[in-house]
Amino acid sequence: MKNLKGVILHGGQGTRLRPLTFSGPKQLIPVANKPVSQHVLEDLVSSGINEIAIILGNTFPNLVTEHYGDGTGFNAKITYIYQGEALGIAHAVNLVQDFVKDEKFVVYLGDNLLQGGISKYVKKFISSDLDAMILLKKVDDARSFGVAEVSEGKITRLVEKPKEPKSNLALIGVYFLNNKVFDIINKLKPSARGELEITDALQQMVEKGYNVGYAVHEGWWLDTGKKDDIILANQLVLDEKSVRMISEKAFIENSTIEGRVMISENATIKNSLIRGPAVIGDSYIEDSSVGPFTSIGNKAYIAESKVENSIIMEGSKIEKVELESCLVGKSVVIKGKSLIKNRLKVSLGDYSLLEVE
Repeated sequence: MKNLKGVILHGGQGTRLRPLTFSGPKQLIPVANKPVSQHVLEDLVSSGINEIAIILGNTFPNLVTEHYGDGTGFNAKITYIYQGEALGIAHAVNLVQDFVKDEKFVVYLGDNLLQGGISKYVKKFISSDLDAMILLKKVDDARSFGVAEVSEGKITRLVEKPKEPKSNLALIGVYFLNNKVFDIINKLKPSARGELEITDALQQMVEKGYNVGYAVHEGWWLDTGKKDDIILANQLVLDEKSVRMISEKAFIENSTIEGRVMISENATIKNSLIRGPAVIGDSYIEDSSVGPFTSIGNKAYIAESKVENSIIMEGSKIEKVELESCLVGKSVVIKGKSLIKNRLKVSLGDYSLLEVE
């Protein structure tokens, strides 16, 4: 059985996640202490796809290449392709012709998370004679998505963000394709927003009689484009993947660890309560309550605080505050004067300082 090649789209401005995306691409924001796009990469690798192209945008592409390198550390062989300005998904797809050659491939948006991953869809596409296969998900309001209209098990029409959707089946950012798509994209005209839309390319494939199939994903799916999406993704990934795994090298003193908590070897926890699901990096926690549904990055410092349903990134310092449903960037300092008075729900970009009276 022939394998696929993988393509991860890592562009976009991440405007809905500012200020965090002023200092890095949205796909590198961590969920359960791993960048969102690393979850995507690991999903591809676990599905048997090791040759992967990452399409880079113009938002700190150097941070992406620094994190993933040549892919060796992730059991992958990574090729980087620069798109630069965001000119549409179809434009990005058109850049991979030399990479995929005549092989089938899967395009996966780097800010998407799917429960259970794509392994079963990979097997289905490899064993089929389909020219394209689109992953769909039933949604409550389809107006913000590309929408597929289906009749008798076949796609009849694809529409980008219709004002009055005739279907609740949204395109969720995973596209299985062969090289026939390039002929279509090369003749594609930009949409009203100046982009080459993958929905338009797929619609033309349908109109021209190409064999376009689909699969409906039954598990959860998240497009991590906003702060609340990231917090929810952290909840769901921790709930799905957390196990109780406490390093024997971690220093834990006079503390209680409840449930599925993963603690790194260089963590120090004193006089604290940690409730799972949670993941604790190489951090220092003292006189605090952490969790559930909380991710603490490496080199974080938490003292006399309560942190729940939150993401605290690398190097941040939290003192005498209560944080709930917070997204805290790298090397942020939050200082309060009284845990009882200082209850916060915030999103802070890297290197911020917040002092609470």
